[in-house]
Amino acid sequence: MSVQVPALLELADLALLLMRLLVAAVFVTSGWSHAKDPVARGKSIGMSPGVTRALGIAEIAGGLGLAFGVLTQLAALGLILVMLGAIQKKLFVWHTGFWGKHGTDGWHYDLMLAVMCLVIATTGGGRYVLG
Repeated sequence: MSVQVPALLELADLALLLMRLLVAAVFVTSGWSHAKDPVARGKSIGMSPGVTRALGIAEIAGGLGLAFGVLTQLAALGLILVMLGAIQKKLFVWHTGFWGKHGTDGWHYDLMLAVMCLVIATTGGGRYVLG
C-alpha cells in the first residue's frame, strides 16, 4: 500500500510534460546529428548513410511529436523501437554490457529512454498535449 500526497498528484501532468520535453530534446539533437552528416555519423554507428539519415529523421519527428504533444503515443512507440534497435546493436554487435566497456557507453541509457517513452505512451503524455 502506498501513501499518495494529493499535492504531488496534481503535478503529474506537469511532470509528464517535463519528461516529454527532456526526451524530445535528446532525440531531436541526436536525430539532427544523424541527419546533417549521415556519412560520418553512419561510420561511427556502423550503418549506411541512407539508414542513418532515415534514423535521424525518425528521431527528429518522434522528438517533435513528444515536444508538441502531437500523436504523442505513436511518437513514443516509434522512439521505443529506435531504442530497442540501439540496445540490440550494443548487445549483439558491439557486445557492450549494461554499463558498457568504459562505464558510459552501455545500453543503460537506451533502456532508460525506452522506459521513459513507455511511460509517455501509456499515459498519453498527460493533459498538456495538442492531440
